Amino acid sequence: MPKCTTVKFTAKFLVVASGENSAKNIPMFPGLENFPGDVIHSSSYKSGKSYSGKNVLVIGSGNSGMEIAYDLATHDSCNDKGIIRLGMTLAHRLPLNLVDKLHVMAAYLIFGELSQHGITRPKMGPMTLKSETGRSAVIDVGTVALIKKGIIKVQGSISKIKGNIVKFQCSKRMSFDAIVFATGYKSTANMWLKNGESMLNRNGLPIQKYPNHWKGENGLYCAGLARRGLGGIATDAKNIANDIKSVMDSMSS
Repeated sequence: MPKCTTVKFTAKFLVVASGENSAKNIPMFPGLENFPGDVIHSSSYKSGKSYSGKNVLVIGSGNSGMEIAYDLATHDSCNDKGIIRLGMTLAHRLPLNLVDKLHVMAAYLIFGELSQHGITRPKMGPMTLKSETGRSAVIDVGTVALIKKGIIKVQGSISKIKGNIVKFQCSKRMSFDAIVFATGYKSTANMWLKNGESMLNRNGLPIQKYPNHWKGENGLYCAGLARRGLGGIATDAKNIANDIKSVMDSMSS
């Protein structure tokens, strides 16, 4: 086997651009390590056929979680992006707050009131949600209909796990054969970056809020860690490039 060599570089500037989704995010609930069934992350999920006849707990209510829950309940596929597609078209012509109001109205007409089924809508509309937080709206693939029918049951937060029994904070207890974590990903920059405390918190994300998050101390920068999607990455890149140019210009003058 070839020898592993260590190469060291010295630079005036360092840009951390390793991404906010560089590792699986699996929350550690008390007792999870002793759960006897399968425990996987959504990135390893293949098909509901593997879990036929089993009681599966899907943790996470984003797009992955909703799609996996639907796939576990039925193998049919019917992905309807109509509301989102309409919103993207209107966003070119109307203010975001107006597009959001139309979004919310359309969603209410199609799905009705969902709080009685354990689903709480975000306070802001999907376009504003994406613009301000980088989070995407959940696109229904048929999951809502199965929730309303009681085929898919929405539970609250988990308190602890004992054997194959999961206890929820509402004191309800249920047994499961498998657990699928649809809990997204996380940054790992804080694990390998030394002396980055001026810029990143212990979760590997910027300490400063957007749009002042991209610059640390002593030539340290970060791009794409503010949960603002591709648009946010582009803005970070421009800000960092301009700042580095400004510093270099001042050094040469």
